Amino acid sequence: MSRDFDPVPGQWYEDLDRDEVFKVVSLDPDDMLVRIQWLDGEFEDLDLEAWNELDLEQAEEPEGWVDEEEDLDEEDEDEEDLDEDWDDEDEDDEDWDDEEEDYDDEDDEYRDRE
Repeated sequence: MSRDFDPVPGQWYEDLDRDEVFKVVSLDPDDMLVRIQWLDGEFEDLDLEAWNELDLEQAEEPEGWVDEEEDLDEEDEDEEDLDEDWDDEDEDDEDWDDEEEDYDDEDDEYRDRE
């Protein structure tokens, strides 16, 4: 029995004809395209007509699934955190620069050697 499901980004489906699961990644209503990602990581774009011809069941996210796009997003967030930490260190350096202004050139022992 075929069931009609609207494509929902983030939702997993099983293609009963292929006996494979996939996730809807995005939906572009202007171009009437559904972008899906198969369990093996491959992406595919389907037009809505092809989508409606699929024999689908809703499915749960497969156990152990790792979404590379989400991992990349998390890595970007980690890099932003590192950037913020680096900025904090720069603020400490500014204090150090203030101390440098108190430096007196006349007390420079190397200058005395000239």
